[in-house]
Amino acid sequence: MSVSDLPALNAALNGAATLLLTLGFVFIRRGQREAHRRCMMGALAVSCIFLVSYVTHKALVRGVHTKLGADGAIATVYYAMLISHILLAAAIVPLALITMTRALRERFDAHRRIARWTWPLWMYVSVTGVLIYFMLYHWFPAAAR
Repeated sequence: MSVSDLPALNAALNGAATLLLTLGFVFIRRGQREAHRRCMMGALAVSCIFLVSYVTHKALVRGVHTKLGADGAIATVYYAMLISHILLAAAIVPLALITMTRALRERFDAHRRIARWTWPLWMYVSVTGVLIYFMLYHWFPAAAR
């Protein structure tokens, strides 16, 4: 695996987190707590691996700016999505940890109160991470990299 493979790996990890978050939501709605717990722990693990891979990629390609190969409305949508993704990704780290800690301590009322915010934000970050990857590397790549 080379440094150039890391963005695709990161998108795959975000996709896996999206799937696990979705399954976790379905399981808790069905009352299947253990399956929910496993999916959410898996989503946290995959997201931690993503974070290590993302930081590694950024450290190894220091100073290289990846530019979107599109202008106009597409660029506006992309940068709005990118900015919201970055800001919410930073917020997800403490939110996910607090949410998970409350569940593990069996403080389920407190867990539910914060999970109502954590889950949709985490889902947004995971989905937009995949979309940003495809926009940047497949749909609208810049001519010269």
